[in-house]
This record gives sequence, C-alpha cells and structure tokens, in this order.
Amino acid sequence: MPSRTILLLLVAWAYLCSHGNGLRSLRRITAGRQGGTGLTGQDANGVPLKRSKRGWMWNQFFLLEEYTGLDHQYVGKLHSDGDRSDGSIRYVLSGDGAGTLFVIDENSGDIHATKRLDREEKAYYTLRAKAVNRITNTSLEGESEFIIKIHDINDNEPKFTKDPYFAHVPEMSPLGTVVMQVTATDADDPTYGNSAKVVYSILLGQPYFSVEPNTGVIRTALPNMDRETKENYVVVIQAKDMAGQMGGLSGTTTVSITLSDVNDNPPRFPKSLYEFKVPESTEPGWTVAVLRATDADIGRNAEMSYRITSSDSPTMFDISTNRSTQEGVVTLRKPLDFEKKRTHTLRIQVENSNPDAGFLHYVATTDEATVKLIVEDVDEPPAFDRLSYVMEVKEDADAGTIIGSVSAADPDSSRSPVRYSIDRRTDMDRVFNVHPGNGSVFMLRTLDREENPWHNISVIATEFNNPRLMSRAPVYIRILDVNDNAPTFATYYETFVCENAKANQRIQTVSATDADEPVGGHRFFFSLAHEASGKANFTIRDNKDNTAGILTRRNSYNRLQKSTYLVPVVISDGDFPMQSSTNTLTVRVCTCDREGNMQLCNQEALVLTAGLSTGALMAIIICVIILLMIVVLFAALRRQQRKKEPLIISKEDVRDNVVSYNDEGGGEEDTQAFDIGTLRNPEHHGNPEENWLSRRHFFVYDCTVLSVQQASHTL
Repeated sequence: MPSRTILLLLVAWAYLCSHGNGLRSLRRITAGRQGGTGLTGQDANGVPLKRSKRGWMWNQFFLLEEYTGLDHQYVGKLHSDGDRSDGSIRYVLSGDGAGTLFVIDENSGDIHATKRLDREEKAYYTLRAKAVNRITNTSLEGESEFIIKIHDINDNEPKFTKDPYFAHVPEMSPLGTVVMQVTATDADDPTYGNSAKVVYSILLGQPYFSVEPNTGVIRTALPNMDRETKENYVVVIQAKDMAGQMGGLSGTTTVSITLSDVNDNPPRFPKSLYEFKVPESTEPGWTVAVLRATDADIGRNAEMSYRITSSDSPTMFDISTNRSTQEGVVTLRKPLDFEKKRTHTLRIQVENSNPDAGFLHYVATTDEATVKLIVEDVDEPPAFDRLSYVMEVKEDADAGTIIGSVSAADPDSSRSPVRYSIDRRTDMDRVFNVHPGNGSVFMLRTLDREENPWHNISVIATEFNNPRLMSRAPVYIRILDVNDNAPTFATYYETFVCENAKANQRIQTVSATDADEPVGGHRFFFSLAHEASGKANFTIRDNKDNTAGILTRRNSYNRLQKSTYLVPVVISDGDFPMQSSTNTLTVRVCTCDREGNMQLCNQEALVLTAGLSTGALMAIIICVIILLMIVVLFAALRRQQRKKEPLIISKEDVRDNVVSYNDEGGGEEDTQAFDIGTLRNPEHHGNPEENWLSRRHFFVYDCTVLSVQQASHTL
C-alpha cells in the first residue's frame, strides 16, 4: 500500500477516535413528534429530567479530502424511526453535489462520495434529506438540511509570493540591518493543526545573511560588508509547514541581494609626479595636460573635483573637471614663452565631489600630485607690440601723409629682421600703404569722411629669414571731419500762398541738413539772398533752432498777374571755415477759402507739377477730339448704308479719300501735298448736304492734325 494512503488512513483513524461520539450521532436518527417526554434521570437537586422528542435534527458529517481508496468513500447513513425495513420508505438527497459527488442508497440511506474531494477547492457542502413513501411519494418527515465538511490533510506545500526576489542593502551596513521580507502562503486549513503553519529557514547565503523563522525578514549577518570586495549575493530561503516538523511540506525561493554603493573610498592619483611637454606656440585656451584619479566607488560617489593648490606661475594655468570622464583638464590661460620660462610646476589636488559624512572621520577624501610642464622652443612669427592699432587723420590731408606706425619683433633668440606690408584684401582700393622697413602707415590718395568715416586694414609682419612665418595686426583708421560741405534744405518743400494772405503771415517752416558732423553739433543760420532783399515779396525769420519761417511781406497776391514766386534762401553753418549755400523755395499762388485752405492754383503750375508742358497737353486734347469725330463719322456712314440710301453718287468710296501722310503738311499754302479738289464732288454742286458729306475728309499723322486751317475751311 502506498505511503500516502497509509498516512491518510492514520489521520482518519486518529480523528475518528477523538470524535467517536460525534460519528455515532451522525449515524443514527431519532425521529418522532415534538412534545413527547421521557424520564431520563435527575439533576443535582433531585428534579427529574425530561427529554423532548425531536424531529429531523442533524449534525455535521466529516469527510477526509484526497481519498485514494478503490471503493466510494462512506460518508454516513440516514435513517428514519418510521422505517420498518419493509421497503416502503425511500430516502431522497438534494443540494450541493447530490447525485454527482454524493449518492444515497434510497433503500438503506447510506451516503457515499463518488470522487476525490479537495478542501482547498470547496471546504463544505450543504445538502437536504427527506424520507418519502415509496408508493404515494409523500414526505413522512419534513425536509432537513445537513453539512458535509471536508476534513483537511496536509496536501499543499508553502508557496512564495515571488520567485525570485530582488533586494538592495547599502554596503558597510551594521549587523542585523533589514534587507527585505519574504512571504510564503499555504493553501491548507490554518484553523486545524499545523498544516498551514509556515517556518522560514535559510538554505544558501550564510554567513552573510539570516532569516527570522516566523516572519521571513532577511537581515545582514555580518557587519561592514564591502561592495568593492563582493557586490552580489544569492540567498535561498525555505518555507516549511507543520511548524517545521519532520514530514512537513516545503517550498523555496531565491533572493538576489546587491550591495549598493556608499562613498567610502577617496579618489587616488596612480602616481605622485606627472610630466608633460608643451610647445610654446600653444594658444591660450588649449589643453596642456590631462590627469585621471581613480575611485573604487561608482556613480555619484565616484564624482571628483580637481583644483590647483600651488603653482610657480599662478595666473598661467587653469584646471577643470570633465564630468563624463572624471578627468582633470589643465588649460593654458596666457601664452608660453620659451625664452622667459622653460618649465612650470603645479600642485594638483583631487577630492570627492559628494563626500559621505558618515565616513569622513576615518577615510581621507583628498589626494595630491605634482604636475611638471616642460615648454618646448618653437620658431615663432613676429609679434606686434599691440593687439590692434587705432589711427586718426583729417579728411583734407594730402596724399603721402603719414598717419601712424606699427611695430613688430621676432620673439625668438635669433631676432630676425621684420618686413611690413598691407593685406590688400582689406584695402582693395589701395588707399593706404606701409613702409616695409619701419612700419609707417601713410596715405596713397585723399580721403572723404562723408564717403567712408572708417577704414579697417590689416598689416602683415614677416621674418626676412623665414617669410612663411607671419602675423597680422588690425589697424583701424578714423577719418576726422573737416567743414567742407555747405548746408542745404533738409527736404523738398512744396509751398503755396493764398491770394488773400496778410502781411507777416508764416506760410512755411524750413530746416537744413549738413553732411559734416561738427563736435558741438550743427548750428544753421537762415537769411534772404542779398540780391532779392530789396524787391522781395517774402521774408525769412530765423527761429534760432536750426529752422526758419517763410513770411509774407504784403497783403494779397494775384494769381492771374503772377502765379509763382521764387524765394532764394541762404543757409550758413557755424563751423570754420564757414560754408553756405543758396536754396530756392518755389511759392505758388492759390485761391483759398476763409480758413486758408487751398482750393485752386494756376493751371500751368499744376501741369508742371504733373511733368507735362502746355503744348503737349493741347496736342493730347486735339488728338482725342479727332478720334471721337472719326468714330462718329463711321457710325453715321454705316447707319446710312443700312438704309440703302447712297450719300455719294461717285463710284469712289468716301473712305478712299481719307489720306494718311507720313510727314507734316505745310498748312494752307501747301497745295503740293494733296489735291483739295478731292474734298468736293463736282457732280453735286447744287446739293448742300452731299457737299457737306464730301467735305468730311481728314488728314491724320500719328494723332496730329496736319492742317487745322484747311480742315476747318473745308468743313
């Protein structure tokens, strides 16, 4: 017989021995009418005890789970007091699993379980039983309810809620630091026995970690575990039921524990002395040395900072930290000079950027190293004594004038001579030049400040011994102003005066502009030209603010007598030498209303303003009139032809008599250009209407009337 079956039988036997009375009570049924009494004994006071008859009263049936026998498992027996064992009573079972999981022998009332039952699937079943007359099918007793409870056995092992677990604990943690808690559950009945009582133990992971048996809390078992020595640990935890006793079921899980880093290690230089070679031609801002310290920590705890603690050239170098590589980068701040200093010594310190206060008392957080920079000699180009030059020259200076000088020297010990030249890409117009030997900058032609107030050129210095070595220096040349421009009107003024104007009435305010730029600003003076002051119709009033007003000198003006006045205005500046100019202001005479608003000005002035002469305007008007007359004539001819009434008896079409000439006619005396007789019809002298129609001929050249007098005479 298998061991599992023996175990189940032993558990069942022990339970039945401890619950014998209950089982016997399940197997017998006392039936009867309520209210009947029977003497069963006396109480402590000698009072007789009476028992009432009861109907269907049931206790619980108990059934072991996971039954493995070959026959159906016996549950219990139903029996009615009215059963005389003559087959007249039939037992009926209904409720949970009746007929499938549980069957009843309708004659004897024996109940059996047909299948293996699992308490973890369903812990109890509620059924109903009754006894009926087999023939009439009537109930002999009222239907009663009873419960079949599945009795638990230890058939489920503990299971962990996760597998695997992952946990982190800081390195250097003290003994007993909580890492995490694991939990296992058992599906067996926790209210019966120890089947579901779980005890935890550690199978793998000692001596580093331990687990509390009842809670599953994992703790550190060693103090000050070092991540840099060992970072990852695998711990196997076992959970066993039956309170850990022999024969209990068990389950396991794996816990992966990682020691998280703390800043318990300082940065360290691999060596105490570093040497680097640096060419003296290295430009400021370039890297001259790179140092890297090491730190056993990781992440944020491995971040470090570098600084220069001492140097024999305090302002020559700077150091910064490359955050991506944690390197110390030494850069040059000023140019190196092999001839002046050939070595530079620095003292570099490195320290933790994020020190942990818990470890400061026994771990050093800094380290130092010496850096020696050796300057290498390089053949350098000439060096100017200035980074840039600013020169000034007046705009009236003559060609050949020296405006300044530049100076450069060879910084090497050879002291090669220097030659100067102009970078012509910065002086395309060849305005300046430089003396090749002494660096004097002079003019090649005259200058105009109003055209270009600044000139920016570059001077090149090269060594005679090595022309490939060169350097440049920008030269900024400022052109100083000279008062060589006369002031003029600031804009074009269109001015008019009303015919009904009064004397001393202001009709215009004028201002001036000057291309020069005096240091103290402009000061303009306005006056009327001397030759016009005696017979002037207008006068000028200087407002003393670089503006002037134009005033009338008499009452009323006649547009028909004179439509336009020219007022000569003299404008002078206040600089030396003084410059002045005469500017003419045109004043038109216009008809105005009482408020002084312009209504009408002279026709000639308006035409001139539009840009057309009087002759051109008249030619345009006559051309338009002729074109209109031609259109009217052809319209009349077509209307007469539609009426089929010939206007001209002559075989010649009237349109044949319209002749176009390509040269101008000679007027009335020009009889060679055409035959004027063609304008008359000799066959119709007596018909005025036909003579009038025959005279409707024109001579046109490019919209210009060739002989207006002849055409008028003929018409």
